[in-house]
Amino acid sequence: MPHELQQPSPWVVRWADLLASAGEALDVACGQGRHARWLAGLGYRVHAVDRDADALAALAASPSIVPHQADIEAGDWPYAGRTFDAIVVTNYLHRPLLPVLVRSLATGGILIYETFAVGNEAYGRPSNPAFLLRPGELLEAVRGILRVIGYEDVGVEIPRPAKVQRICARAE
Repeated sequence: MPHELQQPSPWVVRWADLLASAGEALDVACGQGRHARWLAGLGYRVHAVDRDADALAALAASPSIVPHQADIEAGDWPYAGRTFDAIVVTNYLHRPLLPVLVRSLATGGILIYETFAVGNEAYGRPSNPAFLLRPGELLEAVRGILRVIGYEDVGVEIPRPAKVQRICARAE
């Protein structure tokens, strides 16, 4: 795996000073767990969910990470009724999950979300509109519920050229 994909996203790291020094965190569609490991390093107990059991297997050795294999697009939300002090989502979009994530933040909790946006089709995958955020879509998902700390709809070069939309927002 390229080094850039093992390190946490610079967008996620940028907001580290807003995160509590401990608490419950959720890494959604965590893959190999780069953000779960990073959050655990900050003192969080991290719930890492992904449908890929093989990707989750490496996380089982960490006492601060609770891996959970689930298809969150087809099955029930495995964290119904739970709240988290931090929720991180990168490179993943399932629109029906957006309001669930917003409601899953504890008071003072931070949502850090970054994924591909319309315009990314010029760079390759994903190019399907179902997996690309429309302009302002993340802002609309949190409007009136969370306080936006930072938002961007930009082109990036690292780890590869892409069009992304990203937000950091707090539940108040």
